[in-house]
Amino acid sequence: MINKHDITGLILAGGLGTRMGQHDKGMLPLHGQPLARHVLQRLVPQVGQLAISVHADAGAYARFGLPVWPDVLPGQLGPLAGLHSGMQHANTPYLLSVPCDSPLLPPDLAARLAAGLADNDADLAIAVTEETDPATGVTVRRPHPVFCLVKTSALPQLDAYLAAGERRMRTWHGDLKLTEVLFENHDAFGNINTPDELAALQAQGLSVPVAQAILADSVTPVAESETLPLPQAFERILAADIISPISVPAHDNSAMDGYALHGADLDGSAPLTLSIVDTILAGRPGTVSVQRGQCARIMTGAVMPDGCDSVVPQELVSQLSEHGITLAPDCIRPGDNRRFKGEDLMQGQPALLQGKRLGPAELGLLASLGIATVPVRRRLRVAFFSTGDELRSIGEPLAAGCIYDSNRYTLLGMLTRLGCEVLDLGIVKDAPQALEAALRGACVRADVIITSGGVSSGAADFTREILARLGDVAFWQINMRPGRPMAFGQISSGGDSALLLGLPGNPVAVMAAFYFLARPTLLRMMGADADTASLPLLQVAAQATIRKKRGRTEYQRGIVERGADGRQHVRVTGAQGSGILRSMTQANCMIVLHAAQGHVAAGDLVDIVLFHGLM
Repeated sequence: MINKHDITGLILAGGLGTRMGQHDKGMLPLHGQPLARHVLQRLVPQVGQLAISVHADAGAYARFGLPVWPDVLPGQLGPLAGLHSGMQHANTPYLLSVPCDSPLLPPDLAARLAAGLADNDADLAIAVTEETDPATGVTVRRPHPVFCLVKTSALPQLDAYLAAGERRMRTWHGDLKLTEVLFENHDAFGNINTPDELAALQAQGLSVPVAQAILADSVTPVAESETLPLPQAFERILAADIISPISVPAHDNSAMDGYALHGADLDGSAPLTLSIVDTILAGRPGTVSVQRGQCARIMTGAVMPDGCDSVVPQELVSQLSEHGITLAPDCIRPGDNRRFKGEDLMQGQPALLQGKRLGPAELGLLASLGIATVPVRRRLRVAFFSTGDELRSIGEPLAAGCIYDSNRYTLLGMLTRLGCEVLDLGIVKDAPQALEAALRGACVRADVIITSGGVSSGAADFTREILARLGDVAFWQINMRPGRPMAFGQISSGGDSALLLGLPGNPVAVMAAFYFLARPTLLRMMGADADTASLPLLQVAAQATIRKKRGRTEYQRGIVERGADGRQHVRVTGAQGSGILRSMTQANCMIVLHAAQGHVAAGDLVDIVLFHGLM
């Protein structure tokens, strides 16, 4: 089996697209990011190391923060030159190459190529797909040699091939053992060659993982912090590491109520009688030296007397008198029931790292160290409003065709639970002047602006114009249900700026987009670490069939319950329309159906996110 840490992922970049205006293809923008960054985000979880190969000038690729390896071969040899450079520089046994203009590459590309390589004891594995000729009906295999996993030890073969004047990517391997790995999705290996292809990909929308990666890459934590008394720091984010000023426990101590003794007295062959020479209470260290053949009565948490390394629980004493105890053979082992100094935490070690959210356990740990105040990030200021002429606030009469605005109250609850400082800007009408005024005002007062409604294709015409004037905004169509329309970017007004998250208008879509896209973004801005920002996925068996369309991520409302077989099962709440907010009140989890999944059969395992503690 090949471990991913044995693989260097190499992005082949630096080529000029002749049909793209002679621009570097890897740097062409898609959803507000260079094409090569989309490839990078797909590749990151698949390999242990990453690098970028370019023809000559590292240029803008240097800002990706990865090693950039220029081609060392003369002339324009295309991907073969990049492969040659990668095999020279990589310090791992395997190299995975992918082009910079294929942003849909499979998320399991490395794993499947590695399995094919290992199973066939091969030197080189390449991806292939099958295509059916519409005219003849004949199915043929199409190799994709640029998507390959190769042993870096194959470099002499490539050197010899190039020295012979050969230049073809498909035949360089010569006598090396080649294996082909079949992939089902032909589109995943397509590259972008024309402006129309780029525009079509832009219109398709992002996958959820790529959208999440873009958001994660695009935000930085607020810089300001404050120091708070421990009780006021609950659920705030630590702004600095906390170093333990003491060891916990501060001394070796007893884990039981019983008798402290010398482990060397426990020979296990006969009953042992020991005389009692002291009584030691928690918080009151003993005053008598306990010798071999002696013991001390001791309470849980009390300091162990010098020389004693074991505690026999009082219930295991077979005979007890005023002056001594008798123990049965082998009642305990030497060292039992003794807690060591610093067993929980040693003085000078980090107790908590910055980015940790302070829950009940964290407050207790800090209190156990005697720490009275802690540095925390300031609260994130979030302004939010709803858009739509049809919306009415609660308390207002409903005219025909109007609805009460629920999204602001949902957002208020979600943002408050997250620990944000919230600013409710109410309802903004579908008018350019009103929307621009609301956005400009929010820029002055908030770090983040969250809107609901007004970002779908039909509703966002003037919204796009306004946002184009105010900043850099990428409008997204995300391949998820519910929550497909979403806007993200940075807008500015009068020297102030704010992050913009434009959520859909339907109530369930707002909540899905918030939890799976906005929430981790806000937590990162709050300074939270990756574990705090991510939502843990659990696997549960589906109680019945769940219908699902491949190619998009779906979030279905679910109910986890214990079945007659004693196992946990999950079922959907019923109709899954994005406007059925009541389904969120009935559900206790969200069923996460990934893009590659189709219909789910009863008994199949599915990923879920529990609402407990979230909602």
